[in-house]
Amino acid sequence: MESQNQSASQRLQEIIRTNRRSDKCGVYAVCSAHPSVIEAAAQQSLRDGSVLHVESTSSQVNQEGGYTGQTPAQFAAYVHSVARKTGLVPERVLLGGDHLGPYPWRAQSAEIAMRKACEVVRACVLAGYSKIHLDASMACADDPKNGPDERTIAKRAAILCAAAESAFEKMPKAPQPPLYVIGTEVPTPGGESDSQTTLSLTPSDQVDRTLQVFRAAFAEQNLPSAWERVIGLVVQPGVEFGENSIFDYDRPKASALSSALPKHPELVYEAHSTDYQRPSALAELVEDHFAILKVGPWLTFAFREAVFALSAIEQEWLGQRKGIRLSQVRRALDAAMLRNPVYWRSYYHGSEEEIRLARMYSYSDRCRYYWVDTGVQQELAQLRANLGASPIPLTLVSQHLPLQHEAIRCGTLPAHADDMIREHIQTILRMYAAACGMKD
Repeated sequence: MESQNQSASQRLQEIIRTNRRSDKCGVYAVCSAHPSVIEAAAQQSLRDGSVLHVESTSSQVNQEGGYTGQTPAQFAAYVHSVARKTGLVPERVLLGGDHLGPYPWRAQSAEIAMRKACEVVRACVLAGYSKIHLDASMACADDPKNGPDERTIAKRAAILCAAAESAFEKMPKAPQPPLYVIGTEVPTPGGESDSQTTLSLTPSDQVDRTLQVFRAAFAEQNLPSAWERVIGLVVQPGVEFGENSIFDYDRPKASALSSALPKHPELVYEAHSTDYQRPSALAELVEDHFAILKVGPWLTFAFREAVFALSAIEQEWLGQRKGIRLSQVRRALDAAMLRNPVYWRSYYHGSEEEIRLARMYSYSDRCRYYWVDTGVQQELAQLRANLGASPIPLTLVSQHLPLQHEAIRCGTLPAHADDMIREHIQTILRMYAAACGMKD
């Protein structure tokens, strides 16, 4: 049993040590800034007795606001406020930065992009983020077409780490120093394009070479203490998703990679893009030392599923009643995506009809960028108001949200829209909790 006095980062380090000793202990990171996802994750953590591990990307949350309009300090304050309302003490909250690096500013020169990347890393550390994924793998405007080489990536990651360490030293009440995740085989944030037909796994002999290159880069920046706090290495175990495709974990193919972790430093693999994997595959990943599972788009995909199901209930139940304005969530969402296609245009391909379906239903879930739109928020509020005016017929819940109907009938779930949305998201979170050895 973990001590209640342990910080969240200490608990994470204990999980990593346990995973290296055995094979059935891991942690999942909720990589999302969506309020409903974070609220569902907090309640799931309370039920599991686990750490609430939430990470924001440098595109979602940064010193300029990101696409959510939040700085790291604002995001951290929000997550902690949700945790308090749920009943989680601060020691049960682990904030992380996912893909912290030049990615949001990659259209600019490496010098400018790295300067801004250092700013976001510093802002995250000062906001209380205790786990930092140093990701300098993406090409900037003046990099070679095939991207920076491994030594350049490692050098830039070490520069980012130095910025994090400098920020930590300035904190008045220093908590545990930051933990770091490194690597060069980093999947593209948000999933890949469906133009891929196969995935190349990270060669097992590359693991030691990558660690050597990063160790040397950290030494050049005089970061020996920080190197001892590198807890994770990002590799490609053969899992990914795209617009209409899922690359499933193939355990035999990944066996050499899972055996390639060195005895020192004591770290594990961090598995990105594990969304949509089967429960058995998630458990196998953890057993094979991919002990940190990242999940994000699958959770907002589940949010969208629940909202669309509730919209269908609203239409069936209230569509013929006079004096009621039905919500138009899907129409508002699609309109927002068409007004500003920057977040989905390069991901979706095919005919006009295929792209129309992808905007709403793709595994890539690019519509997650648009839930913050004012018009979409207004329609969501209308949906909640309509469904909250009187009890929802359970027969319609059975038709459109059968798992939630069962929970309502068993008395474990209120028949309210927000509760059903949360429960639908938690069906995914429970798969991850089970794979990581957590008990509900």
